[in-house]
Amino acid sequence: MKFLLLIHHNEAHFAAISDPVKRDLLAESVQVTHDLHAKGQYLHASPLLPSTIAARVRVRDGKCSVTDGPFVETHEQTAGYFLIEAEDRAAAIDIAARIPGARLGYIDVRQVREIDGLPCSEIIV
Repeated sequence: MKFLLLIHHNEAHFAAISDPVKRDLLAESVQVTHDLHAKGQYLHASPLLPSTIAARVRVRDGKCSVTDGPFVETHEQTAGYFLIEAEDRAAAIDIAARIPGARLGYIDVRQVREIDGLPCSEIIV
């Protein structure tokens, strides 16, 4: 089964973390990806740039509107993701608990619905 692990944290709190600690957190995340890859569970992962350069797109009654970030509805912003293969939800939760972002905020664990007829499922970076 495929799972999307959505990492959320408070960008202001993250910005206050020292650069050496941020580098250590990134190195730890990269190590998790290598561990998952060795077990055939890694599909893709990436941090996201700050929400201040994001856009929200909505289409209502055929009209497109775009709103610039940041978005104040929540204190936490989506900071990154892991796309993984896991045996079941419990295994995906165990993997999410190993991601450093779980210590800074929280991680949503969402099973991916498989749909026939989509283009190549291989992710190209």
